[in-house]
Amino acid sequence: MRTIYPTRRCRARGFTLMEMMLVLFIIALIVGGGVVLMQNVGQDAEISKAKSDIRSWETNLIRYKTKALALPTQQQGLEAMVVKPTVEPIPRSWTPMAKPEALLDPWQRKYQYRNPGKQNPSSYDVFSLGPDGQEGTEDDVGNW
Repeated sequence: MRTIYPTRRCRARGFTLMEMMLVLFIIALIVGGGVVLMQNVGQDAEISKAKSDIRSWETNLIRYKTKALALPTQQQGLEAMVVKPTVEPIPRSWTPMAKPEALLDPWQRKYQYRNPGKQNPSSYDVFSLGPDGQEGTEDDVGNW
């Protein structure tokens, strides 16, 4: 019996170091580009949440005014909607209209309240100091 040997040598198939480095470089480029594009998404979401919270505060202030016949004073602040005010004018009919955690903006600082408002002199201001935490900068988010 005769043994048959292959005439060509079988070469092991695989990737060269250069091919693997090229693939890793392309993956790094894609991931890096994604990180750059996603950089402002978190901040945009926080600003949107602050705007939504401020609209909720406006609704709650209308409800408070309907029950108490007046808006909370500057001294009472937004806390008047979480705990019953102890400073005059104390509303006769009071129920909590917000939870304590609602007093904080997305940057974990208290929402600001002014009555009468600086931006809305005939009404009130409800605003967040924004990402930088300083009043009067362009990143402030308010009801104006």
